[in-house]
Amino acid sequence: MKSITISGSKRESVGKVATKALRNAGKVPCVMYGGDKPLHFSADETSFKKLVYTPNVYTATIELEGTKYHAILQDIQFHPVTDKILHIDFYQLFDDKLVTMNIPVRLIGTSPGVINGGSLSFPMRKLSVRALPANLPDFINADISKLKIGNKLVVSEVADDSFTILHPENTVVVQVRTARAALVELGDEEDEEDGEEGAEGGEESSEEAATE
Repeated sequence: MKSITISGSKRESVGKVATKALRNAGKVPCVMYGGDKPLHFSADETSFKKLVYTPNVYTATIELEGTKYHAILQDIQFHPVTDKILHIDFYQLFDDKLVTMNIPVRLIGTSPGVINGGSLSFPMRKLSVRALPANLPDFINADISKLKIGNKLVVSEVADDSFTILHPENTVVVQVRTARAALVELGDEEDEEDGEEGAEGGEESSEEAATE
């Protein structure tokens, strides 16, 4: 998985006054868990743009006073009015320890069912995955090139031996449904056919009556 580098400074004081001063200076107070003890630090708010404001998922390489830490973003708090980042929690990664992340699903190919008027339903745009840091994927690929109307892909069909997907195997990831418009058109055609049959039946009845 790709990593974003963030350069920061350790925080000596974690009180409200010091935290407010950091935010006024354009910095974000952060805490990194997972090690021997929580590590408090701060970094410029602009440093987090590529990590936060993206649909992709990245790990973070945090540089603090010459030491590098590998981590993932665990929680983030935004200001309710301005949407500025108020606080970020990270979780430190270790090569030999499993970690859980939500990984985006990427659709591959074009569904013939959609081409034929079906509607694509994509309920699981991210899947919870557990793996060693080195095995965390950037995406989970879902090949929809063979999905006809009524077909679906479930978790067991997008699984990989290098990581574990933490959802039931029969969880629907993506499927192609019959579009409502198609159903309406089909219903109209059936009504027309019924009407034609009724008209033909009426003509036959009239002919039989005339013969008699």
